[in-house]
Amino acid sequence: MKDAARLLAYLAATLLFGAVLAPYLYWSGQALAARGVLPFLDHYEFETFFHRALLVGAVVFLWPLVRSLRIGEWRAGLGLRSNRRATRDTIAGFLLSALPLLLCGAATVVCGLYGVRNAIRWPALGSVFAATIVVPLIEETLFRGLILGVLLRGMSKAAAIFLTSALFSVLHFLKAPENTNAVVTATSGFVSIANAFVQFGQPLLLLAGFSTLFLIGWILADARVHTQSLWLPIGLHAGWIFANGVFNKIAHREMVILPWLGKNLLVGLIPLGVGLITWALVRTWLRYATAKT
Repeated sequence: MKDAARLLAYLAATLLFGAVLAPYLYWSGQALAARGVLPFLDHYEFETFFHRALLVGAVVFLWPLVRSLRIGEWRAGLGLRSNRRATRDTIAGFLLSALPLLLCGAATVVCGLYGVRNAIRWPALGSVFAATIVVPLIEETLFRGLILGVLLRGMSKAAAIFLTSALFSVLHFLKAPENTNAVVTATSGFVSIANAFVQFGQPLLLLAGFSTLFLIGWILADARVHTQSLWLPIGLHAGWIFANGVFNKIAHREMVILPWLGKNLLVGLIPLGVGLITWALVRTWLRYATAKT
């Protein structure tokens, strides 16, 4: 129970820190864009900066949390081991998640659900590449490394995976409606938090978005448990971010057909089906990799 309380305190501190930092990140991004430095930042709304501020908070408070949990040696305390095939697992995870999602994207273009953009903002792809590298490292260390590792010390594997996946999906699903912060002020982060639960009152969006995020969280946790390493989950996570990000820069949505397909390739029952295919591929890969070990 003490470990759970410390995790809750960590999450609360991260949320508070992110709410305070987000406006300043947003203003800094707008200032850089206005000066011609990283001009693509001008196209991102406040909520994007808010979620990046949360990641910064997660990193800032990670070490104090580890110290308070008295984990000791990082790997042993969290049920992880050294992975001699880290590069192989990372590349395999990337391909197993990115390729099915890109094929799904191509199918949506053929079916007219998405259209190819007339002009592609190539500099904006830099943010996709940066997110592909940075976000999986941070989130997998936090969710599948620390949180799942701590929960596995006091409960069954299935319960720990369920709670970690639920937390992962909730935190990613929380987002304030568009134009909530049309004018950004120092309190905009707290306004976003206050309005973040609005989506839970929309059944179709809840089914389309939350269920897919939960499955993604479960696949990542399952890969971590089977390999006792974070490298396969990092590769999977990077593949999803890369495929979704690049596709959104190349194509634009023509229509939303909830609950089948939402605002991007990671929202909807169709992406849920693609996720199940990826999970089957991951399990097949694990059997193959284990046989080769």
